[in-house]
Amino acid sequence: MRFILLQLVVTACWAAWAARANGPVPSTHGQVVSAHPLASQAGLQILQAGGNAIDAAVATGLALAVVHPAAGNLGGGGFMVLALKDGRATTLDFRETAPAAARAGMYLGADGQLVPSSNHEGFRAVGIPGTIAGFDLALRRYGVKSWSEVTQPAVRLAREGIPLTPALAQEFAQLQADWRRNPAAAAIFLKPDGSTFAAGELWRQPDLARTLTRLQNKGRDGFYRGPVARALAAAMKDHGGLITTRDLATYAAIERAPLRGNYRGWEILSMPPPSSGGTALIEMLNILERHDLSALGHNSAPYLHLLTETMRRAFADRARFLGDPEANPSLSATVARLTSKEHAARLDRTIRPDAAAVSDPIRLNEAYESPETTHYSVIDAAGNAVVVTYTLENSYGARVVPDGLGFLLNNEMGDFNPQPGRTDATGLIGTSPNLIRPGRRMLSSMSPTIVRRDGQPVLLVGSPGGRTIINTVLQVILNTVDFRMDLSTAVAAPRLHHQWLPDELVLESLTAGQPVPWPRVELERLGHRVRLGGAQGRVMAIQRLPGQEGYLGAADPRDPDAAAAGY
Repeated sequence: MRFILLQLVVTACWAAWAARANGPVPSTHGQVVSAHPLASQAGLQILQAGGNAIDAAVATGLALAVVHPAAGNLGGGGFMVLALKDGRATTLDFRETAPAAARAGMYLGADGQLVPSSNHEGFRAVGIPGTIAGFDLALRRYGVKSWSEVTQPAVRLAREGIPLTPALAQEFAQLQADWRRNPAAAAIFLKPDGSTFAAGELWRQPDLARTLTRLQNKGRDGFYRGPVARALAAAMKDHGGLITTRDLATYAAIERAPLRGNYRGWEILSMPPPSSGGTALIEMLNILERHDLSALGHNSAPYLHLLTETMRRAFADRARFLGDPEANPSLSATVARLTSKEHAARLDRTIRPDAAAVSDPIRLNEAYESPETTHYSVIDAAGNAVVVTYTLENSYGARVVPDGLGFLLNNEMGDFNPQPGRTDATGLIGTSPNLIRPGRRMLSSMSPTIVRRDGQPVLLVGSPGGRTIINTVLQVILNTVDFRMDLSTAVAAPRLHHQWLPDELVLESLTAGQPVPWPRVELERLGHRVRLGGAQGRVMAIQRLPGQEGYLGAADPRDPDAAAAGY
């Protein structure tokens, strides 16, 4: 009884915390939710000027490259899921790819072991950027606005400057040693005298404004050809990187059919490989659908045990089978099997209600994936819905900037498995479907997802967080569907994560600034290795209001700068 009362108190705290910090924001005509209020306003501006959700999504992404440099980007890549007003659904894959000169084992030393940090630091860790190609594909096929129009808000923000939030100023200061190792980065993130910016100071980015103006005038060719491409390739050559002008000119974003699932009558639309997010998400929902979760009780020990064992099995399959579909011809059939109800039934039969399983490090292993990404959600008055998750990999990527271009480069090559055949209990290295090969897309956990009911988008959800992304999205869907939480409470509720290897259950230690009353003793009694961790994910979600009267946007209160904007 005491634990139930504690749960009720904490639930009330989540709702108050979410309302105080970042929302909710109701709207009638359209909604944008992102990691920065100026980016959300940029998308909203395009909606109000007659653009659709696709145009607004591109404008928001470009603005995030200015105001959220830790993950918003021109030099990275990601995924987009679209549910269109006519009922069609599709996805765009603009994941980075390995340069033509890349090879398996390129980060190993003479002793055959991984050179520490070599696949995460500097120009050699950079994959071919895909963001601009993805945005270009979205505009050409589904937008109604031009590159000139959707780029304008970002150009203005870069040229005129933005007041630094306390969070951004703190990040710049914490990374000043990294900036000083790359003069082009130091010119952006430090003052001319080498000192750091303070919160509230105006931060201008003239080089980035010039690059964005080239995009405004030339679209895709303003990035992958011409002065920007030549400067990027020159920086690569000067600093030991691999990307060439040919690599840039031949990069292609890909339109793919979405993965589709059905959970208690709700249609799930998510990303196929090379994202692992949709596959793992649907696989877990299929297992959990076989149980009455509301009867177990939200975050009760039996519920958390079932959730953990479900995550364990889905992440085992993720490591064993998933990678770039172009490099794995049989992957489509494999994904169909993994997302089937029959596979879920087989896995469900292996879950014991009274004991945790043991993850076997000899069978599987995976590469490291950074938690630093960003997600945003957009919907327009006509009902077009777009969710985008894109990234530089680590926070601020490789922390290098090509001279004169003003944008950071990704370090996505670290998402490949750098040491073929190595297995250990840390989960550092993955299996053969995700080895480095020229032109291959590295495996990702990004999980932009749209939930539909009766053909209408009712929930748009996604998050940063590396491999925790999948489990974060899962729990927001469960909170909404099974536990009927309002959107802000569903987003603010405490979260957990298990990813097969390492074999540990990670619980958020604080929510709404207070310790979470997890049933830790009961979980450990069942055999789980429990660890308390920091904040998990930063969800940006939109929900259609009952009766289709409008929308509700909720930005995760875990992110102090995030904001929803609607009209």
